[in-house]
Amino acid sequence: MDETYAAKLQIYSVEEKVASTAVCIVRCVGGVARAGQQFERESTTDVSGSQSRMKLESIFRYEQPADFPEPPHSAKVHLSGEGLDNLKRGVIIMARHSST
Repeated sequence: MDETYAAKLQIYSVEEKVASTAVCIVRCVGGVARAGQQFERESTTDVSGSQSRMKLESIFRYEQPADFPEPPHSAKVHLSGEGLDNLKRGVIIMARHSST
């Protein structure tokens, strides 16, 4: 359900991808994304049951550091973690609400 997600970002383009980091242009399509949130790709559970997890390291708007993008704004984000190889235009990544 959408209510379980703190933020949803749609990948517009992947600007750079090196090892376990990526720089992407994204559009916020739900909630409010903040640096430090853990994201997972929509429908990433594979046969083994594992999921790709990535961390939103930083956010830039108009080449300036930003605290957050909210719908319908776009931003440049730096991501780290697993599953970055699967990022491409149109992919949606989601951050869950913290349970603590």
